[in-house]
Amino acid sequence: MVYILLITAILLFLSVVSSKISSFLGIPSLLLFILLGILAGSEGIGHVYFDDPLLTQYVGVLALSLILFAGGLSIDWKELRRALVGGVSLATVAVLVTATIMGTFAHYFLGFSWLEGLLLGSVISSTDAAAVFGILRSKNINLKGNLRHLLEFESGSNDPMAVFLTIACLSLITGKTQTYALLIPVFIMQLAIGLIVGYVVGHLLILLINNLKLQYDGLYPVLTASGVLFAYSAASLLGGNGFLAVYFAGLVMGARLFLHKKYLIRFHDGLAWFMQVSIFLVLGLLVFISLLKKVIISGILAALFLIFVARPLSVFISLAFTRFKLREKLMISWVGLRGAAPIILATFPLTAGISNAQVIFDIVFFVVILSVLIQGTTVPMVAKLLKVTAPLRPAPKYPLEFEITDTLSSEFVEIVVPEDSPAVGKEIKDLNLPASSLILVVMHDNKFIIPQGETTINKQDMILLLADKSDISAIRSTFKID
Repeated sequence: MVYILLITAILLFLSVVSSKISSFLGIPSLLLFILLGILAGSEGIGHVYFDDPLLTQYVGVLALSLILFAGGLSIDWKELRRALVGGVSLATVAVLVTATIMGTFAHYFLGFSWLEGLLLGSVISSTDAAAVFGILRSKNINLKGNLRHLLEFESGSNDPMAVFLTIACLSLITGKTQTYALLIPVFIMQLAIGLIVGYVVGHLLILLINNLKLQYDGLYPVLTASGVLFAYSAASLLGGNGFLAVYFAGLVMGARLFLHKKYLIRFHDGLAWFMQVSIFLVLGLLVFISLLKKVIISGILAALFLIFVARPLSVFISLAFTRFKLREKLMISWVGLRGAAPIILATFPLTAGISNAQVIFDIVFFVVILSVLIQGTTVPMVAKLLKVTAPLRPAPKYPLEFEITDTLSSEFVEIVVPEDSPAVGKEIKDLNLPASSLILVVMHDNKFIIPQGETTINKQDMILLLADKSDISAIRSTFKID
């Protein structure tokens, strides 16, 4: 037992260190996490034998649930609304198109049966676009317009569709479901139950957080974590999609104000990182290099077809009726990075005991590795070539913290003063801001200034205000903010 804990501690520490290395090298950290797991495995230098797909699936489901909840909780709803239509289309239509195209390829070129090919396509149909933002941040690169928010929403919301398709294919292969037509009402039921459970749990958690008045602040994260587990299990037991339930519960909470919101967002972000590291290490341990050698050709072909054919086609089809330009669609196509979800879903065929399950798992593992190597490492270069980049302004760490709740009609307003703003050169007392507004802090030349009436506003100053919600548009107009 002590040796297991020691090995776990060493692997977790090395994962943290490797995340720093990944930022420096421009490589997604998930690749290094998996490689650490492989090196520690039975065929690596660690010689830790692990061959339990069922345990891996349990850990993966728990990890993915907590990761999805954290993603939903931290999404900025104001920005999300502008990318909602495209995001929903990518999370549903694009996943279905990817699974179909990859299934056809697997049948004709890799020798799988139709159902096994569709199963392989379903498993690798979801993306992990959020993984590339660590690379973009390390290079001080941002994406223009709604691209960032669209990709963040896609990466969090397309897993439920991939889960449904995977389970549906397994049901058809094992004979639990007889025809494709029977899957349609099942899909509608899973969608409805998942949304309802997520909505109820999200609002229930907000109600409990605001009214329980727990004696210790450290118990609030325990409360929300229990809510995540309850949302997933309740939706699953009722015949719904558990992953959709936890993600929607996070979205519901992220759209509302409640006590300790910032604290809980930070907690679940840290917990999501812990689960991400854990699952990639476990998945790395589950991989046997000797088996991967048998699918090298199939894995390379599947990865290249997915990257250069299936993903672009799915993006262009699903976004055909949106206003995204050609360069933006090409960028979205390239950021179709595969991550944890496909490898977790690849354990489902293993636990179901179907033929070719190990081959499917090994090919999926190959696809994820190559996707990370090819797409993940070239994202900054492609973004610059397509001219969809924008400067990344690091989020400032203000020397104060304030909790906004539903009982307060005010909210924070963060403004970066444009160069052509009429406020430039004026003192704060001459801005004629609404009486309800209060400038809390001004950041000038990366230094925080406690504002006074005589404080002069300069271009590119970052200003943090507390203002009544009804006055925000007037304040933005004062500073000439679109």
